Amino acid sequence: MQSSHAASAPNVSPADIQLLLLDSLDRDLVGIPDTASLSIAAHPLDQLQVLSVLNALSSRDVVTFSFIETERWILLDEALEIVDSGSPEVKVFNAIPANQDGISTAELQSIVGESYKFGQAAAFKNKWIKKSSLGLARNVDSVVDATRADLIAIRDGSILPDRTMADYKKRKLIDKKKTTSYSVQKGPKFTTTIVKEETDITQDMVATGDWKNFQFKKYNFAPGVTGVAPRGGYLHPLMKVREEFRQIFLELGFTEMPTNKFVDSSFWNFDALFQPQQHPARDAHDTFFLKDPATDDKFPRDYMERVKQVHSHGGYGSIGYGYDWKKEEAEKLILRTHTTAISSNMLYKLAQEKEFRPAKYFSIDRVFRNETTDATHLAEFHQLEGVVADRGLALGDLIGVLHSFFQKLGIPRIKFKPAFNPYTEPSMEIFSWHDGLGKWVEIGNSGMFRPEMLRPLGLPEDVSVIAWGLGLERPTMIKYGYDDIRELLGHKVNIDMVQKNPICRLDKKMGREL
Repeated sequence: MQSSHAASAPNVSPADIQLLLLDSLDRDLVGIPDTASLSIAAHPLDQLQVLSVLNALSSRDVVTFSFIETERWILLDEALEIVDSGSPEVKVFNAIPANQDGISTAELQSIVGESYKFGQAAAFKNKWIKKSSLGLARNVDSVVDATRADLIAIRDGSILPDRTMADYKKRKLIDKKKTTSYSVQKGPKFTTTIVKEETDITQDMVATGDWKNFQFKKYNFAPGVTGVAPRGGYLHPLMKVREEFRQIFLELGFTEMPTNKFVDSSFWNFDALFQPQQHPARDAHDTFFLKDPATDDKFPRDYMERVKQVHSHGGYGSIGYGYDWKKEEAEKLILRTHTTAISSNMLYKLAQEKEFRPAKYFSIDRVFRNETTDATHLAEFHQLEGVVADRGLALGDLIGVLHSFFQKLGIPRIKFKPAFNPYTEPSMEIFSWHDGLGKWVEIGNSGMFRPEMLRPLGLPEDVSVIAWGLGLERPTMIKYGYDDIRELLGHKVNIDMVQKNPICRLDKKMGREL
C-alpha cells in the first residue's frame, strides 16, 4: 500500500509549512478547520511534517491545535501515475495514428509499455479502437479520460458511487486509510514573524547583557515528561559470579589480597613456590614472557638466597632438586600464570611480622597461560584463590573447608582426585558435576603448601597453610548453563547476553535462574 507520503508535496521544508500555516491563520479569523485541505504546488501536505511544525509553534503559544481522526481514500502508486500522465486506455488511444490504417500491435506495445494489455482491453471495451489491416486503428475521433478525472476527484476528497470506488479499489488504484490531520487556531502569542529561540545562556550573553534581547526556549516540565532515560550499564555474568564469590569470602572473614598487577617476576610466580626452573610450565609454550622490560630483580635478597638453597641443595627435610639455580631465570618478567604469585608475596609479608597471627586471604583476578583455546580452556581467564594459614592445620581441614565453601557457592556435588603440584603436598584436583556436559568437570586445584615453600618464607615450623584455586569461568558456565567457555568470554561472545542474563544467586539450585 502506498502511504500518504506519496501524494505529499515534494521537497517541502518545515519552514515552507510554517509559512503556509501562519499566512493562512493571518488571513482567516476562524483559523484552519482542517490542515488536510492545505497544499503546496497542488500537492497535499505530509501531516507528520505538519504535526512537527505545530508542536514547535504550540510550545511558543503561537498556535493551538486539535487532532482530527478521519478515514480517507488515498491514491496508490499506479493511480498517481495515471493522474500525472493519463490512464492506460487513453495512452493506447493516443498512440494510434488518426489514419484508417492504424498501427501494428508490436509497435503500439513498444510505445505504451507495461500497461499495454490492460489499456488495449479497456479501449476495446469502451469501443474506442478496432482491428485494422496493420493491427489496430481508432474507432472514434476523440476520448475523455474519465479514469484520470475520477482519480483527481478522489484525491481532492470527493466520494464517487460505490460501484466505481469498488472497481478502483479492485484495480489497486485506491485504498482507504485512517489519517490524522489538525484543526489550528491562533495562540495567545500569535505572530507571523518567528524569532529563533536560544536553548542555553552563554557567558558572553551574561557579560554583554545581550541575554535581555534573546528569546529562550521554555523547559518542558509537563507531568510525565522525563526526557530520555539514561541507559544503565550491565554486569557480565562473570562479574556477577565474581561478586558473589567475593561476598562469600568476606562473610567468612577472609581478607582480599591486592592483585592489581598482571605482570610479575618468575621469582614470585614460580621460584617462591618451589617450582624448578626446568619445569615445562616455565617454557614459552605455556607462559607469556615480556620483551620490554624483560627482567626485574626487586625481591628480598635474603629470601632469594633461602629459595636458591632449597632448590639447589634442599632443606627442611627435603633434598631439593639438585640443580644450579640461576638468578637470571628468576628475574624474567611474565604475565602471571596464577594468582598464587600474590599469595606467596602475602605469606612472605605475614612471616615478617613480629608474632605470627592466623590469616585468611583470598583473591579473584585475571591470569594468563599460553594454551590452545577449546570448549573448556582459554589463554586469558580469571582465577579465584583462597589461602588459610594457621597452626595445626591438616588435610581434613582442607576437605572440610572446601565442602563448606562450594556448598555456599551452590555447587553441592564435588569430588577430589589426588594430584601433583610442585608447591603443595598432599595435592587434590577438585571436580564438579556439569549437567550440561553430563560429566564431571575439573574446576580447581587444592593442597597444603610444602615445607620447601613455607619455611624459606620465615613462617614458624608448626604453621601450615591450606590453599585452593579455581577458575571463575567454569563455575559461571555451570551456574548459567554454558557448554562452551568461548561463548562466555572472548570474541565469540554475544554481547546481548550480558543484558539478558539474570542476577546470580549462588545459594539457589544449579542451572539458569528463573
